[in-house]
Amino acid sequence: MTREQYILATQQNNLPRAENAQLYPVGIYGWRKRCLYFFVLLLLVTMIVNLAMTIWILKVMNFTVDSPLVLQSDRNVTVNARNHMGQLTGQLTVGADAVEAQCKRFEVRASEDGRVLFSADEDEITIGAEKLKVTGTEGAVFGHSVETPHIRAEPSQDLRLESPTRSLIMEAPRGVQVSAAAGDFKATCRKELHLQSTEGEIFLNADTIRLGNLPTGSSSPSSPSSSHSRQTVYELCVCPNGKLYLSPAGVGSTCQSSSNICLWS
Repeated sequence: MTREQYILATQQNNLPRAENAQLYPVGIYGWRKRCLYFFVLLLLVTMIVNLAMTIWILKVMNFTVDSPLVLQSDRNVTVNARNHMGQLTGQLTVGADAVEAQCKRFEVRASEDGRVLFSADEDEITIGAEKLKVTGTEGAVFGHSVETPHIRAEPSQDLRLESPTRSLIMEAPRGVQVSAAAGDFKATCRKELHLQSTEGEIFLNADTIRLGNLPTGSSSPSSPSSSHSRQTVYELCVCPNGKLYLSPAGVGSTCQSSSNICLWS
């Protein structure tokens, strides 16, 4: 036995023993116990009711894991975005007649790679899709100019540029090239067709050049349209004003003798 244990044992033996010591019960009895049970039961009932209401709301609002979120309203549905100062920074309104979005920039992105398919702000509208297809019968109407480096029709479809009531103008400072690699090139007009070069020349390069429906000159002033049934070779002549006409070919030039047609041009 250590010294500390010996001292404690000696002190306990020397303490006077109280006679007739009173014992006090420890615990909650009486009305306090009944109130505690009542509050515990009330808390349990409240938890059950709260759980039941939560399940009912989830069921009514269709808040499930596999179903989308549906927001319904008799008038419209509006979603607002505000900054830390409470100011409105964006708004999306879905109404009966239109869907309106008010924001500084509106973007539509692809779900796979996140690239921008459509974006719009105050300065410009950008379409990032690989192809823009307009299926309306009237096509697309632009109030101002359209800038594009390439206009192409769909495969096996014709490309048509048309102005129903006004003129169609194609301009380029460094030249305009029209090419038909596997077909014909036709230019048709109701009145006059002008080919003009202010500083250069007009060059026609082909194996055969045909000028149809040219008038035929005649040496007789009274009958400029007389036919030459046996004539198969003609001379191409030019009037002073640039008009072309045919003259029956002879040993020498016959343009001078048939130039009376220039008087009627």
